[in-house]
Amino acid sequence: MASPVLADKPAVTPLPGRRRRPGSGRRDHVIGWLLIAPAVIYFVIFLLYPALAALYYSFTDWNLRSAPNWVGPANYFDLLFDDVRYPHFWKSIRVTLQYTLIAVPLTLVTALAQALLINTIRRGSNLFRLLLFLPVVTAEAAVGAIWRWLYDPQYGLVNSFLGLFGIPGQNWLNTPELVIPALSFIAAWQCGISMIIYLAGLKGIPDSIREAAIIDGAGPVQRFRRIVVPMLRPTTFYLLVTGVIAALQVFGLVYVIFSGGGGRSVTGGPEQSGLTYVLHLYLFAFRYDAMGAACAMSFILFLFIMIITALQFRFVKQEAS
Repeated sequence: MASPVLADKPAVTPLPGRRRRPGSGRRDHVIGWLLIAPAVIYFVIFLLYPALAALYYSFTDWNLRSAPNWVGPANYFDLLFDDVRYPHFWKSIRVTLQYTLIAVPLTLVTALAQALLINTIRRGSNLFRLLLFLPVVTAEAAVGAIWRWLYDPQYGLVNSFLGLFGIPGQNWLNTPELVIPALSFIAAWQCGISMIIYLAGLKGIPDSIREAAIIDGAGPVQRFRRIVVPMLRPTTFYLLVTGVIAALQVFGLVYVIFSGGGGRSVTGGPEQSGLTYVLHLYLFAFRYDAMGAACAMSFILFLFIMIITALQFRFVKQEAS
């Protein structure tokens, strides 16, 4: 026998569903394609087509003036094994790796130090953030000119500062052993983007964790080691991957600093000590009329970056702990 309470309740009738107009799905599909069309067109014209064209030209002998001559994988084999035709290829790789090994850690340490300092400032933090970010938005030509003056062996402020501590001045840009450290200091000076990202990571650490650590008697060094560093591990991993990719492609700064005489005598510094890989690639493309070899160099760099990035994802811890 049914319950009288349930029997007296009126039956609930569902609301009628909203009917879709005929053809509305097709119209939404067309609108979606129209919205992404600018991005697709940009990708095809300015990214995909140049990449495919460069891949084709990497198998040719081309000087930008005559028709390309198909040579197959000869460019790749010559770059890797022909020291007579390409005597500085492996040196440019060594220079780039040295720069990456010094510049990336130095940049991360500098960015983290700046972020920690700004995070402790209660008033005026926006002003300091702006001042530290200015080197990022400054034109590379201006940055190169400024640092060429700062590194001047006679009038540069770097040697003047070292002289205050009794350290003899150095000829930074004309001493092969000092070229890579000098370029790495400039990279660390331009760490504004990494500083902003680190600062956002610091803001994301809950205050309750810091307060609990203080109550437990943890000092500043212990809080940094046990809380800040582990909690910033995903941020550090992201900056490490992007920093390595950027360092392996460094070009503009090196070109400006070592382009004396209006850019007509670029050699990469004394004894090619600053001849980075992309600078070497540029010289082959636009100075030595070997665009085919330059395209092959670009794809060798692409594969190398992919391998390095995959190794980082494989062996570097990414999760916060």
